Amino acid sequence: MAAIDFGNNLPPEFTPYASKTVTAGNYLNFHGSGGKNWSQQYLPELYEQEVERYGNRSISSFLRMVGAEMPMASDQIIWSEQGRLHLAYEGATVTNAGVIDINGAAAGTHAVRAGQTIVLSDNQTTPTIIKCYVSAVAADNTTLTVVPYSGGATVGAVTGFDTVDDAGANTCSFFVYGSEFKKGQAGMTGSVTPEFESFTNKPIILKDKFEVSGSDASQIGWVEVSGEGGQSGYLWYMKAEGDTRVRFEDYLEMTMVEAEFAKSSGGVDAILGTEGADNTAGTEGLFAAIQARGHVAEKLFDDATDLISDFDEILKKLDKQGAIEENLLFLNRTSTLKVDDALANISAGSAGGTAFGIFENSEDMALNLGFRGFRRGSYDFYKTDWKYLNNSSTRGLFSDIEGVLVPAGTSSVYDQMLGKNVRRPFLHVRYKASEADDRRMKSWITGSVGGAATSDLDVMEVHYLSERCLVTQAANNFMLFKA
Repeated sequence: MAAIDFGNNLPPEFTPYASKTVTAGNYLNFHGSGGKNWSQQYLPELYEQEVERYGNRSISSFLRMVGAEMPMASDQIIWSEQGRLHLAYEGATVTNAGVIDINGAAAGTHAVRAGQTIVLSDNQTTPTIIKCYVSAVAADNTTLTVVPYSGGATVGAVTGFDTVDDAGANTCSFFVYGSEFKKGQAGMTGSVTPEFESFTNKPIILKDKFEVSGSDASQIGWVEVSGEGGQSGYLWYMKAEGDTRVRFEDYLEMTMVEAEFAKSSGGVDAILGTEGADNTAGTEGLFAAIQARGHVAEKLFDDATDLISDFDEILKKLDKQGAIEENLLFLNRTSTLKVDDALANISAGSAGGTAFGIFENSEDMALNLGFRGFRRGSYDFYKTDWKYLNNSSTRGLFSDIEGVLVPAGTSSVYDQMLGKNVRRPFLHVRYKASEADDRRMKSWITGSVGGAATSDLDVMEVHYLSERCLVTQAANNFMLFKA
């Protein structure tokens, strides 16, 4: 039988044989270029499942661990925070005559009154601290006249007290500890009214979209797809749509961590907000809130041998703030290992050697070289790895942030939707929601594929949207660790 020539644009030429013989003429040639053919005529051994070489690629979980999500029905959220109960001032100046000028420190807004008693320091490296009586307050509320209890009519008469500190400035610090009046004297003049301090944030709208044509949506593949979102099957678009959804969910958390207000006229505000007005574009994320109202520690984890003493400085900071006993440390890999090393060094010189899990380990067991937490002073610290700081496609790309300290506490606030005071974590997410629309994490399908019948486009478009902001209350109890 003669060979059949189908022409250049038709199926390949066949040459039949009487016997079952493999020749180049009677079998399809699978060798080709451009990826249009299989590499050989024999069926290869196929691994149908993708290799998850990056493990679980999602980085979200931080806010779910430390906070909560609650609805809101406004374009702005406002909360108030308590000020300090006691009066203390730094950066004031004092003369030998005992006149304290608070104008530089408090701009005439202090609340010290005549008849009160104070503890005064001259701010030396080795300070002299004396107790004084406030004998007079200037009419313009900028200066005080104080008389020391330790003898003499002026602070200059007190041995060791120097109005010029070691840096060459005449600064002083003091706080009010009480008052004293003689018999029959009139009462205290004036009163102390607490200042109202409020903070605000606003939600922003986040969007994303996935699109696939009807032809691609109906095409079977040889790879069994799977993803973090639970999708599985032999249709590649399922993986693409699942990845888009998980990526958007990660963006929701990453935005709450990284976002900041646009403050420059003619920049982002000109595109997204009101030209020339502050805080009309953007929102305040965690890092921005801590840097504005919290504490920033640099190079804390550089040396594991000094880490414990450095942590003692953190304790002193916490003592001056809310003194919240339980705190969470979210650290990158380098920092969490430095903490392990620092804690291990505490018992490195013990007679029995390393004391990791001393009551749990034996010579036949794998030694546990990690610590989940520790107690220092009156504070408990629980540490964990923060995947967001380790991933090379997120903050791990820069390694400039080593971790954050988050207090494990709650605050009492008035909930307008519930109409009562409720306890909420210091760190929580608010999202727009009402009976008409819940914008926490909404998605919808348009087009004419995948069950949608909204247009004549032969595509399926999956849309994602969320409108939210982060509320960082009591940011003075948070700490950001920078490299």
